[in-house]
Amino acid sequence: MDKLLIEGGAALSGEVAMSGAKNAALPLLCAALLTREPLTFTNVPALNDIDTMLRLLAQMGVVVERQGSQVTLDAAGLSNPVAPYELVKTMRASILVLGPLVARFGEARVSLPGGCAIGARPVDQHIKGLQAMGAEVGVEHGYVHARGPRLKGARLFTDMVTVTGTENLMMAACLADGETVIENAAREPEVVDLANCLVAMGARISGAGTDVIRIQGVERLRGVTHRIMPDRIETGTYLCAAAATGGEVRLTGTSGAYLDAVIDKLMDAGCEITTQRDAIHLKAPRRLTAVSIRTAPYPAFPTDMQAQFMAINTVAEGTAVIRETIFENRFMHAVELIRLGARIRIDGNTAVVTGMERLEGATVMATDLRASAGLVIAGLVAGGETLIERIYHLDRGYEGLEQKLSALGARVRRVK
Repeated sequence: MDKLLIEGGAALSGEVAMSGAKNAALPLLCAALLTREPLTFTNVPALNDIDTMLRLLAQMGVVVERQGSQVTLDAAGLSNPVAPYELVKTMRASILVLGPLVARFGEARVSLPGGCAIGARPVDQHIKGLQAMGAEVGVEHGYVHARGPRLKGARLFTDMVTVTGTENLMMAACLADGETVIENAAREPEVVDLANCLVAMGARISGAGTDVIRIQGVERLRGVTHRIMPDRIETGTYLCAAAATGGEVRLTGTSGAYLDAVIDKLMDAGCEITTQRDAIHLKAPRRLTAVSIRTAPYPAFPTDMQAQFMAINTVAEGTAVIRETIFENRFMHAVELIRLGARIRIDGNTAVVTGMERLEGATVMATDLRASAGLVIAGLVAGGETLIERIYHLDRGYEGLEQKLSALGARVRRVK
């Protein structure tokens, strides 16, 4: 199993391009199930989660063509509307095939995702929404089995803000009969990117990016070409890495428009940041000032950036309080950071981090995708060598991590 070996102490410097957003690409790939015409996506990142989704679609009968960062999907001959446990268990986003399959084919069998390291992410909101739209939905032998010859528009209110639930129901509503209104909808930029693609395909959607989305169902959707938005979490992670190491970087192919909360906190920490239409420049101070954060749904501070900010606070001047309100188990990386010498105290969903002059390298274990990114940042600033185990988590969400970090001057390599 691959590991990542980091020799800390080098300030990141230079320019590197960001990839397309994993969390936008996954629902967009599922949108191909809604049409008989080919759908082409550009700026698709090379990630394990993307590979898993393409395998899932292919086993359903979707024709998949991939050339570099371009993927074309043709679901005209889809013959097997089933998402088996063997694929779903490795990626919870597989539940995103449920809505499109029921909407276009009238039936779907999708395995329940199973456990998740960072906390409970129930699919009951997806099921409740489809039932309100007229589908018969049951759970049989670990599978969600949904049937419905033609979904009906309905007023849907989600009990909690759910990104995948909003995306699933929005896709299903595109082919439903009549108007669907999703209240308490997720406002994330990835939801807007999906809506923009669906509208280009002929869907009638308004309100994406707000907490109320309206969809007027149509008879059919057409094929288009769509460029996937930049990955705001990858961008934020590299900004944090540069900030922690006292570096200066320019990230291209990305935008600060989706990162207001993250950029504001980095500037509070002492960084100088300028944004352009498709690039972000950061210059870090000699030492950061500790910044407190509280995670919440977009446009507030993203839970997917919490681990990275915990890492930069371990070497910042002062004490920071981090409150995690989204997932109940998302402080598992704290124990690993403590192995590097960090001073962190956990009390329920709150972490108190007292900064130190430096960390010391050690062997640590990644527990989830964003925790892995936090450990990488800590390894970049730790004295000596840090060995990160179980980096398959990183390969799920960061394209070419060691190559990009090396291009910025980091001493990092993959080892067996």
